Amino acid sequence: MAKIRASIIGGSGYTGGDLLRLLLIHPEVEVKSVSSERNKGMPVTKVHPNLRAITQLEFVEAAKIDTDVDVMFLCTPHGAAVKLVEQYMEKGMKIIDLSADFRLHDAKDYDRWYGHAHSRPELLEKFVYGMPELHREEIKKASYVASPGCLSTSAILALAPAVAAGLVDLDRIVVDSKIGSSAGGASGNPSTHHPERAGSVRAYKPTGHRHSAEVEQELGELAGGKKVTVSLSPHAIELVRGIFTTAHCFLLKQGLKDVDLWKTYRKFYKDSPFVRLVKEKQGIHRYPEPKLVMGTNFCDVGFELDSNAPRLVLMSAIDNLVKGSGGQAIQSMNLMFGLDEKTGLWFPGMHPV
Repeated sequence: MAKIRASIIGGSGYTGGDLLRLLLIHPEVEVKSVSSERNKGMPVTKVHPNLRAITQLEFVEAAKIDTDVDVMFLCTPHGAAVKLVEQYMEKGMKIIDLSADFRLHDAKDYDRWYGHAHSRPELLEKFVYGMPELHREEIKKASYVASPGCLSTSAILALAPAVAAGLVDLDRIVVDSKIGSSAGGASGNPSTHHPERAGSVRAYKPTGHRHSAEVEQELGELAGGKKVTVSLSPHAIELVRGIFTTAHCFLLKQGLKDVDLWKTYRKFYKDSPFVRLVKEKQGIHRYPEPKLVMGTNFCDVGFELDSNAPRLVLMSAIDNLVKGSGGQAIQSMNLMFGLDEKTGLWFPGMHPV
């Protein structure tokens, strides 16, 4: 089988750079070109020095991207992909969009969460939400995939089995996420300036975070179309990579035991190689933690029942740039091209870090 030819629009940021890192070591992929308007003509390794000796590619402007490819990855700011996507659709290639432009099914939700109307609402139905753990079969048949957001990924994977099994109150789901600075992108701003970020824990969108829309959409589908209300509050922490999510849910059934949750979560994720259930009785690593998944496509999920209240505490840890971004996009690509979804992604994290 010939290698999958791929190009990347927007390869100079952290998302595009980590996607490129993973594609370059993928055994079934040949990266043809990578675009960056401000870095055109510059060696990729000037921007991503970790790729020295791995690639000789130079950045090109988007207008000169190689379109004789099998798949185009879009790593553009919100609102840019929707302006580009049709020209690539016309060429017959598969498209994986890592922006938020096509994640929501209902165009009205863009008004609510993004503050503007979607400019091409008729295209939304063409995209499959690219979370293999929920939409594996649809992704296999898809030509166009909208890769999920990083916060959305961490929250959905923690909550999905409990919601699908009807265990929790759908009106009272509280999600608290701690997220590393790389989620803010490669362009610095006052909030990511080291003297301000170092040693800090800062709430940056305690209500109304846009990724709430994805979480409610996907959990609502798992709940059979019922309305789900998720209160999501992310916090910026000193970590560079990683998200740690704690979700608080209130149980609808009394007498739930650990063994019941083990069965529920194992059954739901039995065919999901990148979700690891982490709940041990003792030890410093008895729950998920971002350090242990750093650089990998794994999502570690854990849980604890509250003995003093009808509350279920769910935890997840991911690398926001891998399972929360480029790695998950490649996992979808593997499925779209008939590969084992683990191809090019099956490696452990480092310990210690």
